[in-house]
Amino acid sequence: MKEQLLSLNSIDGVEVEINKDLKKFSTMRLDAFGDLITVKNLEALKLVTKSLTQKNITYRLLGWGANMLLPASSTNPYLQLDFDFDRTIFNNPQNEYVLPASVSLATLTSHANKFGLKGWEVFTGIPASLGGAIFMNAGTNLGEIGTLIKEVSLVTKDGVEKLIKIDSHSFSYRHNNFVNPGDVIYQARLVHFGIDEAITKKIREYLEMRTRTQPLKEWTCGCIFKNFQNLNNGITCRAGLFIDIMGLKGLSYKNLQISPKHANFMENRGESSYDDVMMMITVLQKELKLQTGVSFETEVEH
Repeated sequence: MKEQLLSLNSIDGVEVEINKDLKKFSTMRLDAFGDLITVKNLEALKLVTKSLTQKNITYRLLGWGANMLLPASSTNPYLQLDFDFDRTIFNNPQNEYVLPASVSLATLTSHANKFGLKGWEVFTGIPASLGGAIFMNAGTNLGEIGTLIKEVSLVTKDGVEKLIKIDSHSFSYRHNNFVNPGDVIYQARLVHFGIDEAITKKIREYLEMRTRTQPLKEWTCGCIFKNFQNLNNGITCRAGLFIDIMGLKGLSYKNLQISPKHANFMENRGESSYDDVMMMITVLQKELKLQTGVSFETEVEH
């Protein structure tokens, strides 16, 4: 398979790196190696996905690695987008923005903070790419990114462009309902809800709150578990709160620790591995089920 991957280097805008150290490609900094395909334009993306599919090679999207766990080694290659775009779009506020999936939410937050874009405060402090955030409908206590998205452009596993018009059924809690296996989001059109000077203060205060209550400076992958929402009675069960109540906040295993700040985060304190994290997840799921009767699903991809 290595030769098949290396043949993709002949495509303009594609770089293939075999057995690359991927530790820095994950916010949890787990030891990981794998084959990385970096794609820098749309035409290259269409050729790459079509070629890999024809060769029966399954690929995994790698954004900012903020909500995913990377195993120590992977037989399947990783695909990462690095599309260039005209950054002068951020010089002034626009009515709408067409942006590549590879742009960071931190860039968008900075722009929203500068001009007071109402609605964009919902992704304050999330260390993700736009594409990754759309894929999981990322959000905070302030809301979800799905409310801002109007169109999503993607390329299918067969190399075909597809435009998704977003409606009320496109997103659900921490989930999208339109990306099929092998689809790659490469661009999105998003809006805001007007200019409001109060947004700057709201972003600053929310970021300060997250800094106080979440381990933003540690090596984590964000929240481990989705909060459980009972649609029948409207009650939300927060995984972190229950882990805290069970007295497991601060629990350590090797170099891995349940965060003393927020029990739904795990901190890599050294050379933690994928297997270490998965073992801790299994233990927590069993304890949560035993103590609460709730089966908590993971929010992090693994």
